[in-house]
Amino acid sequence: MENQNSPATKTKEIRLALRSPTYWRVTFDHPPLNIFGPETIPQLNKIITALETDEHVKVVVFDSAVEGFFLTHYNFLARLEDTTSLPPGPTGLQPLPDVLVRLSRAPVVSIASIRGRATGVGSELALACDMRFASREKAILSHFEVGAGIVPGGGPMARLPRLIGRGRALEVLLGADDIPGDLAERYGYVNRALSDADLDQFVDSLATRIASFDKRAISETKRFADVASLPPDFEIAPEWDVCFASIMRPAAQERIKKLMERGFHKPGDAENRLGYYVGQLGR
Repeated sequence: MENQNSPATKTKEIRLALRSPTYWRVTFDHPPLNIFGPETIPQLNKIITALETDEHVKVVVFDSAVEGFFLTHYNFLARLEDTTSLPPGPTGLQPLPDVLVRLSRAPVVSIASIRGRATGVGSELALACDMRFASREKAILSHFEVGAGIVPGGGPMARLPRLIGRGRALEVLLGADDIPGDLAERYGYVNRALSDADLDQFVDSLATRIASFDKRAISETKRFADVASLPPDFEIAPEWDVCFASIMRPAAQERIKKLMERGFHKPGDAENRLGYYVGQLGR
């Protein structure tokens, strides 16, 4: 870990920088698309463990260094066994749901600063954060999975209805379309959508403000809010298993193949307008 005057710690896909001992920044930096894969999980797990155990940190902000992408979908080109061979985490959940649940419950404030696409896993990580702020011009949130014949696996069915209501959650999940920043704000998917020019200053100011407060007061307040708002693990646990089962079904395999033929997993229009493309697959 580095302080704010030193180069940020560099891993393959994630950078961790300490603005101060109490305020950390986690930056996704896996160009060109910030695709999340099995190799990303141990990196994220290491950061979540540090957040759980460091006695000084009070606030963490997640952002991106990749133009157009906050964090996007899972790596469909990775070998399935590279994911299924990863052991469950401390909660007993599978590795990705585990780190997301632990992020939500960590005794620090987590903020997603969304510029670019937060799609699939990117949306799931944002939903696991305590707060979400989005660029009005550049943020897009989405769950494309059902359009590709897949059941989402990182907890959005448990989290989204509590956040935005059942009807809107089903619109997001079953419509499988892109939700721009201003609509995400109206739905309550994010706390606020701000002009892109103002996003960084607002998030930094809020994080710095919270980081100046007493850690015990922060963690105890968050713990009581968690009781009223977080889903229990038993709601999240089945999603991961059903997700991987759905990926292997012929309908999903056919739709993923069609997406790949249209440029899925490559820089270009299919990734930039994924909601549009999944809507064309069955037509």
